[in-house]
Amino acid sequence: MTTRDGDGRTLGDMIGISSRSGSTATLMPALTVTISLLGLGLLWSLAANTWPSRAFPGPGEVWQVLLREAASGDLFYHLGATLGRVAAAYVVAMIIGSVIGILLGSYRRADRFFNPWVILFLNIPALVIIVLAYIWFGLTEAAAIGAVAVNKIPNVVVTMREGARALDPRYAEMAAVYRFAPLDRLRHILLPQLQPYLAAASRSGIALIWKIVLVVELLGRSNGVGFQIHLYFQLFDVAAILAYTLAFVAVMLVIELLLVQPVERHATRWRRRPA
Repeated sequence: MTTRDGDGRTLGDMIGISSRSGSTATLMPALTVTISLLGLGLLWSLAANTWPSRAFPGPGEVWQVLLREAASGDLFYHLGATLGRVAAAYVVAMIIGSVIGILLGSYRRADRFFNPWVILFLNIPALVIIVLAYIWFGLTEAAAIGAVAVNKIPNVVVTMREGARALDPRYAEMAAVYRFAPLDRLRHILLPQLQPYLAAASRSGIALIWKIVLVVELLGRSNGVGFQIHLYFQLFDVAAILAYTLAFVAVMLVIELLLVQPVERHATRWRRRPA
């Protein structure tokens, strides 16, 4: 016996419709992004052809430079160097900033005492910290990564401090009643409540850190995307500058779409979704 709904559709028909709807919902965002990027490329090409100049190369010329650098291996070498520095600075900034932020948000007296320090470091220009790090510790990899992390730590502190202030004390009381172990408190009480703040600090951290890493490489490293941009700036090769810039932006977009967003969705799967 075949089950039909009020419109005469069978269960198989409804499953097929649901499957097609799900496929459409998955493909539409990717299709929209593709069309948007093609439109931007077309606008860029039209502008470059309308005002031809060495200082404003078209997408075709940039693409040729990108292929040339990839074929020589230079592109992947310098991208890898920059990504390594981004990853190291990100881990250091998130760990130190999260610990300090949670402590300041949990202890009011400590927050009042150290708040001027946080404000001070928030307002010191990144360039000053980078220059001082190179002067004090030399043109080393540790100085470069440390300078980037120091620039990001205050932002993480501020975000995580707000998260610690927003913690619901009832969950802590429940953990005390049921005698949760410290690891269970961290896993089941603290981290789920702090997850939105961790996600915000993480996403803004990646966006800020890779920009500062380029400045660090431009000033004091012998490899990386920032070093290559500085080199081609001296040669007035705008096509190469754009090629390295777009390549690194593309890598960061892939990390955002394939790593950051899936991890965030997995971490918030327990939260109630809006109807």
